[in-house]
Formats: sequence, C-alpha cells, structure tokens
Amino acid sequence: MRSPHDFRNGESPTYRDRTHFHSTVAAQKLRRFNSLILLLRLASFSFSLASAVFMLTNSRGSGSPHWYDFDAFRFAFVANAIVAVYSVFEMGVCVWEFSRETTLWPEAFQVWFDFGHDQVFSYLLLSAGSAAAALARTMRGGDTCTANKAFCLQSDVAIGLGFAAFLFLAFSSCFSGFRVACFLITGSRFHL
Repeated sequence: MRSPHDFRNGESPTYRDRTHFHSTVAAQKLRRFNSLILLLRLASFSFSLASAVFMLTNSRGSGSPHWYDFDAFRFAFVANAIVAVYSVFEMGVCVWEFSRETTLWPEAFQVWFDFGHDQVFSYLLLSAGSAAAALARTMRGGDTCTANKAFCLQSDVAIGLGFAAFLFLAFSSCFSGFRVACFLITGSRFHL
C-alpha cells in the first residue's frame, strides 16, 4: 500500500489505498456486536428448525389427526421453515463479515435488507404461532386432545419452539434497527 506522500500532482488515493482506523477497543466492540448478532441468528435458526421438525413429524398413524390437515399448523410449519432458511443465509452473511471485514452487499443495502427481513419474518413467525396456538387451544377443548394426547403435546412443543424462534429473531431485529439508526446518523452501520 502506498503512503499519502507517494502520490504526485493532484493524484488521490484509490479506495483500496485508504485505510480505516479503528482502535483496539472499537475493534473488540465491533467483534462483540457481530458475535452477539451471530449468536441470535444461530438461536433463531435452531428453534425455528426444531419447530418445523416437530410439526413435520407430528403424525401418529392412520387413526390420529395429521398436522397437514389443519391450516394453522401448515402455516406454522412453513413460517418456521422459511425462517430457518433465512437464518442460515444471515449466519453466512455474518461469517462473511467476520472473515472479510466488509458486508456482502453495499452497506446501505445490507442494513436495510437485514432490518426489513428481520421485521417481516418476525411478524410472520408471530402470526403463525398465534394462529397455531389458537387452533391448539380449540383442539384442547374438543375431543381431539382427549383421544390423541401425544399429537396435542407435540403440537404444543412445536408452537412453543416457534415462539422462542420469534423472540430471538425479534432481538436480532432490534440490533438490525440499531444498525439502521447508526447508518442514518453517522453513515456507517456501527456507531464507532
């Protein structure tokens, strides 16, 4: 890399020649912040995948009800599967940022992409979990849960895991919102 004194008569350094100075404390804060976001994304992935798997395997034979017979359970399964795929993608983006120390896409697009998708998928999980919980409560009042306790119990577990995935994704959305606010105020996704 060339020093600023190496440039002749009005030449300016290219983008690659400019360096960004971060103190050690600022670099540690940045790493900690990125690690926390990665941890939240990992937790969101784990809980949404577990919820989708629990819902997918919730069939007890020919005499018992199947999860795909109920619209709310299908909605919960699809929402959790979508969030699991999205979380894997975002974990890859986080690992990219760790290894390359830059965003995958231009910074302005990246902060709005993360925030917007975190918001949309959080609300998707919340609505799917609420619909599935309402159906599970209705089924508990009827004959379905007295005859098939295992089906209802596994449905409740899948719904609970989906709500846990929502919580982690909502926390991740708060951090994405912080990045957007920092970007709007300082022009960078970090306040450092």
